[in-house]
Amino acid sequence: MSTLSVNFKSTVAALLIGVGYFLPAAGVAEVGTERSDDLIRQLAEAPDADAARSLEREIELEWSKSGSVSMDFLLKRGRDALAVNDFGLAIDHLTALTDHAPDFAEGWHTLAMAYFNADMVGPTMYALERTLALNPDHFGALRGLGAVFDQIGDPARAYDAYDKALSIRPFDKEVEEARDRLAAHSRGTTL
Repeated sequence: MSTLSVNFKSTVAALLIGVGYFLPAAGVAEVGTERSDDLIRQLAEAPDADAARSLEREIELEWSKSGSVSMDFLLKRGRDALAVNDFGLAIDHLTALTDHAPDFAEGWHTLAMAYFNADMVGPTMYALERTLALNPDHFGALRGLGAVFDQIGDPARAYDAYDKALSIRPFDKEVEEARDRLAAHSRGTTL
């Protein structure tokens, strides 16, 4: 990577952070607002997969609002880098985001996805832990936690994470299949 590229990235990140301090809405939105809590309740009781998908989109939109234009921009840049499999760049943007908005759960969750895709298990677990500490109902983080535990050979914890994710977000066939596959390993067999 050239010095010009590194300097440019540093300059852009510094500019974004500096702009964020002068914006009137520079605070980070709290997860657990009445609206997101209501949507989570509706999701758990969704009558079918189509209704669940619609509610999931609304929840994810709520969770993606940091309350700061510059932090939202860093989240978008991180997601854009993930979309093109540039995990290093995604980690750079998302680390800047979590450094400057440490109470923004979606920033941590997206950073966890970047770490997971870069095969960095320890940092993935840390970012998922931070996500769930800030938002215990984050079904994406629970799903990710299940995947990591499954990958490292801890079927009981993977089962529990998948089960909790399904209690919040039903109609996720992949998670349901993973949980069911792990049931015998984590819960034993009935005689």
